[in-house]
Amino acid sequence: MSRILPVQPILRIENLNKTYPGGLTALRSVNLEIQEGEIFALLGPNGAGKTTLIGIACGLVNATSGRVVAAGFDVKREARAARSLIGLVPQEIATDAFETVQAAARFSRGLFGKPADPAVIERVLRSLSLWDRRDTKIMTLSGGMKRRMMIAKALVHEPKILFLDEPSAGVDVELRRDMWQLVRGLRDSGVTIILTTHYIEEAEEMADRIGIINKGELMLVEDKSTLIRKLGRKELRLHLVQKLDAVPASLADYSLTLADDGMTLVFTFANDEQRAMITALLRELTRAGIDFRDLETRQSSLEDIFVSLVRGQA
Repeated sequence: MSRILPVQPILRIENLNKTYPGGLTALRSVNLEIQEGEIFALLGPNGAGKTTLIGIACGLVNATSGRVVAAGFDVKREARAARSLIGLVPQEIATDAFETVQAAARFSRGLFGKPADPAVIERVLRSLSLWDRRDTKIMTLSGGMKRRMMIAKALVHEPKILFLDEPSAGVDVELRRDMWQLVRGLRDSGVTIILTTHYIEEAEEMADRIGIINKGELMLVEDKSTLIRKLGRKELRLHLVQKLDAVPASLADYSLTLADDGMTLVFTFANDEQRAMITALLRELTRAGIDFRDLETRQSSLEDIFVSLVRGQA
């Protein structure tokens, strides 16, 4: 079921450009609006500009030109107000190893000028399964727990916008799914989530909308289901009784391909008009004396679309 989102964006990125002193252009005219209460996934290969974009949005990196507005505050001109509304979980785990979990959370809240509030600290730590370890030194935590601690430090000042830079990099599948559940819970509590990821299934599982960035350019931004419907293709795969060495000439109009060493006949279609050709195709197969034991349809995944777009820009 689609979520009804407010009209006013909570994060607005306007004509953002970034060129580093050495001449590397990391971002090229990026424009993007994020709506309050959504999970937005930014996909792209290494070096695409994802981390630079997050750094600028969080006020940690200066843009060459353009601006970012968070909940009405310009992140450069009104840095303090904007930063107080933003939480960031960086890709690298960086914590004071000798602090306890609870002390680190208290300190992070204080950094943003927030008054001490034990109830908030407890709520955040409990939501991350860290409350029972509140008196444990961070250095003794597992890698997965340290990553949870990074999220806790980003949440204790109660931000409206949370950036997650590769949140499940280097964690096992079970912990990754726990983190997906956590992110959904944060969204349900009113936090807007922007995440970058290398894991296509992460975006496909969680995101409301998806952006694909490559070589510093935002290639597209689309609702997830719309993206798959518009750019995804479907396949009819016919598993044959006998191997074919080549597609018969009588079937040339259907642009069929062979797979599985000639044991599977594949018909690819992208719209209703092409789908309607399936009935005629099955009749032609009977006339050609080609028998099949099973058939299945398969739609392109988000990964197929991502790879296709990035290759097209290479």
